[in-house]
Order: sequence, then C-alpha cells, then structure tokens
Amino acid sequence: MRLCGTVLLMAACCPAQDASAIKDLPAAPSATVAVLAQSETSSPQDNQQNTGNEGTDHPSMMHKVKDLPGQVKDLPAKMKDQPIIWLIGPYIPHETKLSPLTMRERREVYFRQTYFNAGAYFARAFAAGIDQARGIPYEWGGGIGGYGQRFASHFGQFMIQNTLVAGGNAALGYEPRYDICRCTGFWRRTRHAIVRNFVTYDSTETAIRPQVPLFAGAFSAGVIASTWKPGNHSVLDDGLRATLEQAGYGVAVNWVKEFALDILRKSGAKTPRN
Repeated sequence: MRLCGTVLLMAACCPAQDASAIKDLPAAPSATVAVLAQSETSSPQDNQQNTGNEGTDHPSMMHKVKDLPGQVKDLPAKMKDQPIIWLIGPYIPHETKLSPLTMRERREVYFRQTYFNAGAYFARAFAAGIDQARGIPYEWGGGIGGYGQRFASHFGQFMIQNTLVAGGNAALGYEPRYDICRCTGFWRRTRHAIVRNFVTYDSTETAIRPQVPLFAGAFSAGVIASTWKPGNHSVLDDGLRATLEQAGYGVAVNWVKEFALDILRKSGAKTPRN
C-alpha cells in the first residue's frame, strides 16, 4: 500500500513540474514558433506521411524533394516559353504598325542584333567552319587554334559592319529591323524576304529606300578586315567579296526570320511581340 501511495504521489507531481519547466524556458525565436505552428495545423494525412521519416529536417523539405523529379521533367516545356528574340533578333510582327525609332531604341536594336543574338554567333561559327574546311587563310592552320582565329575574324568583321550600318541607318532615318510580311503564301513571303535585303523604309515608315547603309557597311567592313588577314590579297577584292556575301547571307537570314515564328508556334513555343 505504501508503494502504491508513493507512485500515485509522483504521478500527481509530474504535470506541475513539466509546466514549470516549460514556463522557465527562454522565448522561442519567431522562425521556431512558425515551424511549431505549421506542425500543429498539419493535417492527419501529413502526419501519417511524416511517420518513419525522422531523418528529415522539416515536412516542407520532404515536399520539395518529392516534387523535384517533376520539376526537372517540366524543364523542356519551360524552355519553350523563352522569348524567341534572342535567336532571330529584333523584328516587327506583321500585325504591328510601323513607327519611327528613337535613338535609345536604335541603340537597343543595335546591341541586340550584334551582341545579344544567338543567331549571329551561330552564323559566324558556321562561316568559320566553312573556311576551316577550305583551309583559308591557310596561314592560320587547322585545329582549335585555327578555327578560333577564323571565328574571331568573322565576328570582328560582323561587329564592324553592324556598327557602320547602325550609324548610317540612324543618320538617314532608315528602319533597321526586319518586318514580317503582311501577306500570305510561301512564295510571296519568300519574295518579301529577298526584297527586304535590298530595300528598307525611311523615317516615314512608308516610303521604300535602297539599303545603302547595309551594303556600304558590308564593303567597308570587308576592307577593314583585310588588314588583319595574313597573306597577299587585294583590299578591293575583300570589300567586294563581303558585299556579295551580304547579298546572299542577308537573304538567307531574312528567310529564316520570316518563317521561324511559324515553326516555333507549331512547336508550342511562345512568340511574344517585339
């Protein structure tokens, strides 16, 4: 009987001691209070899921880890949602009314067309690969070193050309962007892409003018680039070659811009207005 009385007396004293111990603890940080509150409001289903996972820090971390494979799985779909301007450069959608650009907008177009345009790098890399296969200039040799010099030469010439063209277009008020054809049909749109390489709009955005700054810039860039190329060659020939390359390359680039948006729309990618 004495033993039973002692046990009952200890049981009666324990709750009071626990309450006193909790009362004497220091105030919990706000983050700890938030975690405790979240654990108090969690549903029975969540408690069942957390059972047997004592090694985890917090139920929310388990939720993030659980969803990680799904997030990785959705990466291709998220990549489709990226704007396409990084690939084809600034353009004018066919439903957008043409309006003159300010000098600030011209600077933005210039930087996007020259430096923040993946298509420009791909095109220079492709041209450098052709020169590498042909072995010109042969003084640069082969391998990574020779390819690097050819790529740097092509991109340097491209930067000079775009800088001169941008300055000429700004001085004359010409439109530097490519405008998507306001027509339908494959051949009519192809014709528009070809013609657009040789003419553009003036400051009125209605009258057509020859692309004088474009081809003058191409010729000048070819002449300047000849100064760093090895071997004996004619400066005039290099300028004329660059002009002819612009005639062919410009048509190809315009054709890609004309139809790239349609291809991307069919693939599910977003094509925001520029």
